[in-house]
Formats: sequence, structure tokens, C-alpha cells
Amino acid sequence: MPTTIRRSLLVLASALLLASCSGSKGSTGQQDNGNKGAPPSAAAPSGASGSIPQGPGPQPAYRVQPQPAPGSCHFRYEHNQPLPDPSCTPGALNPKVTQATLASTICRSGYTSGIRPPVSITSREKEANAKSYGYTQSLRDAEYDHLVSLELGGDPNDARNLWVEPPSPGHTPGSGPNNDKDKVEARLHSAVCRNQVTLSAAQQAIAHDWTTAEQVLGITKSSQQK
Repeated sequence: MPTTIRRSLLVLASALLLASCSGSKGSTGQQDNGNKGAPPSAAAPSGASGSIPQGPGPQPAYRVQPQPAPGSCHFRYEHNQPLPDPSCTPGALNPKVTQATLASTICRSGYTSGIRPPVSITSREKEANAKSYGYTQSLRDAEYDHLVSLELGGDPNDARNLWVEPPSPGHTPGSGPNNDKDKVEARLHSAVCRNQVTLSAAQQAIAHDWTTAEQVLGITKSSQQK
């Protein structure tokens, strides 16, 4: 075979090989599906709140939810205040509440009362959850608490968002639930509805450690009065 023909065949084979490689993958090494310039993985959904899971949201009829095994959960304490076990109670979010729906959900008067599970459900869950946490004091003084409160977009009845919260220091025995966390929840709710902090930031802060949530978010008494 003449030398010029052999060279022509080699050039043609090389061109075909390059065309095959460039057509099968894009510049990122991903399969090219016609979405040139798209990221190799899907972006996080709008309003995503890190590691806090999504719950089922408000239900027309609530059912008693299974609780963690007895003795499997352990309280933590920061600044002498009780915090839940993150492996048992990481929090769970109400999917109906997003930054875009604040005005029609948690910032609307009466919203949380309309989605709260009845006592006939939560009282049974509370008794079982007390066993999960090994809580043996009076249940009358303990609050069955939403870690991410309903007024901050917490799920109403996901077991991951509810725990038996022991009384705060200085509590008078027999006087019923009266926890400092409730005041923090109210101030965070006000800050979210005033657009001083985002919903996601408030949810993350209170789920991580409610005792430091206001400090982390930069919420002060003066900012609440504006």
C-alpha cells in the first residue's frame, strides 16, 4: 500500500476516535444529555434546612406515633437547661411551611392551633417517650415539646420532633410545664415574621441548641422592639 494512502487512513481513524470520545461525554466527564453547562448533581431544593428531616406535615386525623425503645435516649444539658438526644430527636419540619408561605402559615394568627394534634394522641405518645428517655419524674411538670416548634414550622406529630422536656431550673414542682425554651420560641417566631432572620436559620438554630439560638442568630431585645 502506498505511503500516502496509509497516512490518510491513519488520520481518518484518529479523527473518528476523537469524535466518538467527545460525543459520549461532556467536559465534566458526565454523560451529555443535551444540558450543556448544567451541574453534575441536582441543586438542593429551595428552603432546604440542612440535616433536619421533613415530616409528613399536618394530617386530617392524627395517629399515635411509635417512640424510640425504652432507655435508648438520653438528655443533654447546656447552661443547666435540658436538650434532647439528637439521635432520637433531631427535629422534623412541616413541609407546608417555607420562606414563601410564611404569611399564610406560621405568621397568620391561629395557624398553629389548627394543626396541633389532640391531647388524646399526644398524652399516649408522651408516656411512651418518657420511657424512651428514662424520665421518671412527674409527667405533669414535663412538657411534651416540639423541638422545632409549630410556630417555627416544626412538624406537628413526627416522633423525631417531639420529646419529654424536663422542667427548667427553678421550676416549682407540681406547677405544670413552664420552660424557658417557650420564650425563646416566641422571640424567634417574631424575628422570622419580621424578616429579621430566615426561617431556615431559625429552625437550624433551635434544633441544634435552643439555649444559644438567639445568640447565634444575633437576636437582641432591641431588635425585637423595632
